[in-house]
Amino acid sequence: MLKNKILHLMTLDKFNVPFIDFVTEHFDITQHQFVFLQAPQYKYGMTKETDVVWIDKKYKFIELIKYMYEADKIIIHGLWSSSSIRILLFQPWLLKKCYWIMWGGDFYFPKTQSWIKKQVIKRMGHFITYIKGDYELAKKWYGAKGEYHECFAYPSNLYKEFNIKSKEHSTINIQLGNSANPTNNHIDVLQSLEKFKDDNIQIFVPLSYSGDEEYIQEVRAKGKELFGEKFIPLTEFMPFEKYLEFLGEIDIAIFAHKRQQAMGNTITLLGLGKKVYMRSDISTWQFFKDIDVKIFDVENIQISLIDVEIQKENHKKIKEFFSEENYLKQLKDLFEGK
Repeated sequence: MLKNKILHLMTLDKFNVPFIDFVTEHFDITQHQFVFLQAPQYKYGMTKETDVVWIDKKYKFIELIKYMYEADKIIIHGLWSSSSIRILLFQPWLLKKCYWIMWGGDFYFPKTQSWIKKQVIKRMGHFITYIKGDYELAKKWYGAKGEYHECFAYPSNLYKEFNIKSKEHSTINIQLGNSANPTNNHIDVLQSLEKFKDDNIQIFVPLSYSGDEEYIQEVRAKGKELFGEKFIPLTEFMPFEKYLEFLGEIDIAIFAHKRQQAMGNTITLLGLGKKVYMRSDISTWQFFKDIDVKIFDVENIQISLIDVEIQKENHKKIKEFFSEENYLKQLKDLFEGK
């Protein structure tokens, strides 16, 4: 029998374990059960000692259904599991107590989504995101009618006061994308930056996360062709502290995703006072505009440093909005609210 009131359905990613740790530290963990819908994996900080359940075999899904019936709330961390989606389709009465943390990749590009997922989203009881525009898209694309809950979802999205001292560098350091996923549109951005190839720049491209080898090689080849030694691919996964040091050396970040993505990177970079470019036709652009944070349009990239006054104002707004205090209140409302 499920001893917990709140059931969390997850697939392992770098965001999940810090979330479990945060909930363990700040809330009554006996009220939470974390279930991973996959075979056991021990990475991203997950260990055999972490108190979670793994459901990876068909016969074990009877156990999952029992958990879902016994829980007061079901928090779905991304609609990734086809098995759980099918359960919800055929037992739609469970959806009224489901709270879906919207990741973006699990519902963007509705033409590519299955009919089953579309029906589940349409009937979903609750939607969790801090980007109201994503909730509006779910209503527009899927006819969703569930309740909206503002929440940062994961600790990676919080502002953190890092004591990072940028090393002196004579170049303008540019970060392109946050992963090896093609949704970063690396090739298009590299081609748009070609006009700056003779400027005093370095282009750093993280390629160690979420991508296939063929695409990685394509990006590396194009980068070297256009920029030579000024193109620096990052193919080794960096520990968190080392990655922060890297971000401290960045002057300009370019995220050309066609949907909400890379928010942990974006928030950290803005908090560090960096200049961030993104597309102006995605929900994230409107979100930052609403909280009065200045970002720049990827259609008009300039190789110039951010104005000091904009830098200070962005830092202040990010620090105030993405605070741990705000996050704790959001989670408390989510866990204890009706």
